[in-house]
Amino acid sequence: MKNALPILFLIVCIGSSRAEDGYRLWLRYDKIGNSRLLQQYRNSISSIRVDTPGAVLVAAREELLNGLQGLLGMSLPGMQGRALSGTGEGSAIREGCVLAGTSASSPAIRSLHLEQELARAGQEGFIILSVTREGRHAIAIAANTEAGVLYGVFHFLRLLQTGRDIRQLSIHEVPALHYRMLDHWDNLNRIVERGYAGLSIFNWHTLPLYIDKRYRDYARANASIGINGAVINNVNANALVLTKEYLLKAAALANLFRTYGIRVYLSVKFSAPIEIGGLKTADPLDPGVQAWWQQKANEIYTYIPDFGGFLVKASSEGQPGPQNYGRSHADGANLLADALAPHGGIVVWRAFVYSNEVPEDRAKQAYNEFKPLDGKFRSNVLVQVKNGPIDFQPREPFHPLFGALPGTPLMMEFQLTQEYLGFATHLVYLAPLFKECLDADTWRKGKGTPVSSTISGMAAVANIGNERNWCGHPFAQANWYALGRLAWDPGLSSAQIADEWIRQTFTNEGAIVDTVKKMMLASREITVDYMTPLGLHHIMGYNHHYGPAPWFNQASRPDWNCTYYHKADSTGIGFDRSSTGSNALEQYAPEVRKEFESVRDCPDRWLLWFHHVPWDHRMQSGRTLWNELCYKYYAGVDSVRWMQKAWNSCKGKIDAERWDQVRMLLAIQEREAVWWRNACLLYFQSFSGMPLPAGSERPDHDLGHYEALRFPIAAENK
Repeated sequence: MKNALPILFLIVCIGSSRAEDGYRLWLRYDKIGNSRLLQQYRNSISSIRVDTPGAVLVAAREELLNGLQGLLGMSLPGMQGRALSGTGEGSAIREGCVLAGTSASSPAIRSLHLEQELARAGQEGFIILSVTREGRHAIAIAANTEAGVLYGVFHFLRLLQTGRDIRQLSIHEVPALHYRMLDHWDNLNRIVERGYAGLSIFNWHTLPLYIDKRYRDYARANASIGINGAVINNVNANALVLTKEYLLKAAALANLFRTYGIRVYLSVKFSAPIEIGGLKTADPLDPGVQAWWQQKANEIYTYIPDFGGFLVKASSEGQPGPQNYGRSHADGANLLADALAPHGGIVVWRAFVYSNEVPEDRAKQAYNEFKPLDGKFRSNVLVQVKNGPIDFQPREPFHPLFGALPGTPLMMEFQLTQEYLGFATHLVYLAPLFKECLDADTWRKGKGTPVSSTISGMAAVANIGNERNWCGHPFAQANWYALGRLAWDPGLSSAQIADEWIRQTFTNEGAIVDTVKKMMLASREITVDYMTPLGLHHIMGYNHHYGPAPWFNQASRPDWNCTYYHKADSTGIGFDRSSTGSNALEQYAPEVRKEFESVRDCPDRWLLWFHHVPWDHRMQSGRTLWNELCYKYYAGVDSVRWMQKAWNSCKGKIDAERWDQVRMLLAIQEREAVWWRNACLLYFQSFSGMPLPAGSERPDHDLGHYEALRFPIAAENK
């Protein structure tokens, strides 16, 4: 007995010292700290009931169990054993019970006669209602499918996590988009292209026999925000992923993900019939090639019965494709679509194409290639279009293909991994970027035709790696969260999504929520200011895209040079895409063209994207273009310093580990914002010949210093 106390003390110390390392993401389920709310929830919830015939409902029951036990800090009657599944209880409803299920799976749900409400819920929607039966009050989470119930359970737990009133619930949710996906640029050797959070979470070497716990937590996180698809390998694909060895590995992931309503997709290499099939051609019109893909699709579905389909990068940046054989993108996509169609699979065909053999503004090339093909794709083909016409820049106008292909389903492609936004060391909340695109009016069917109304799905290049906190930067998790929430409901505001994420991830304390939310909502514009203000774009370091390099002009093709995009000279700066230049504006609806066509009317934030503007041009602020450019770069740096002060004010109100991690990352961001400001202004000053504003912070080096910087080993994995 003499050793009992020291051992007990050790256990208590270990148990109480668990660090907040970010692994739990927004699914922390810690006991609610607000005593008033906690009592309200305890008064409303006394038990749960989930009738569970299927694997997805088992997952929903487990989530509800773990979530409520954690949030309420107590065990509830009915949370253990036989009563949990409702076996033998028929349609009986207990006072304070949380019921979850479908009409088919649950007698209790069926007894509520929710047919009219569920008719509007579709295949993935759900309802959450406060109900009364025989004088007993309960909460019903109901859907037509098990996946819908799972989404409803996560939504209900979110209400508690964020401190919402649950006494009178009447929630009806239906996803706006059918396809809500993450695209992983993960290679089979676990190196992640444009990855800034470690290696791939998918360990192909140990699959299929070793199933890491992280796979399940990844699936839970996706399901909690409504993501229903995952492309698990890089668009620059390795044909080996279609061999039996790797299909069995993918099937192991699919078996787990299925439990959370997630389908697995694979990126495929167009030349796979040659590389692993022994054919001499990959011509999409060759009968032998067609037969090979049909056989391969049949094989895949024997291992993965609910396989989602293929994502394809073809005839782009050196990747093989149908144009190698004089065929069109439609010919290539339809080849694969025909192979998948009998099984219900889809083809997601990327529209990120451009050719150095075409002396055309790169911003125009995807439209030029795909517009003539509208209506020529099979019905199970979705063309995946990047949000802007260049390449995931800090700010781009919406891609002109949105709304321009009425006969072709489109998939939105965003980027979560911060390839052009400071990697995983800069705090950049991307919901405002996503919303700027989704809410933009295409005018394709008259006024009020936002980009969000022209798409059938939304995908984003994942920012996930095997670092403990998944995304490298704690705040980068918010972008993953925002992608799922906006794919479910593009009408949500950036502020609403930030509020949800902060409350689930950090705290419900009002003053801290307000402070952090202000930082998040301002962060994207701040980053644009210190990187690419006023419509500048693609002036990052060559290939690795780390840091500023507006002077770079040594690439093997013009449109890989930074000078191609800003065209600075002694007369001014900017890319003329109006009718006097490349006329890229011609690809937009007339009303959109009118907004951007003249230097006088074009909004400042797009000015240098669409126009080459004299240095002494008078801006809307009254400043000259040169002084406005200086103002933006200096404001960007000053605003990062404001974020540092705001975050410092949260010390002691946010767990010490994550607070300190963000503090150090903000120091990196401040240093690199200064680097961006100094390098860009000194370079552009060499053309404008104008002085920096009086009293402004002077660059600590001359231009030659910045131009001489080299980064042979940049931060990305590739």
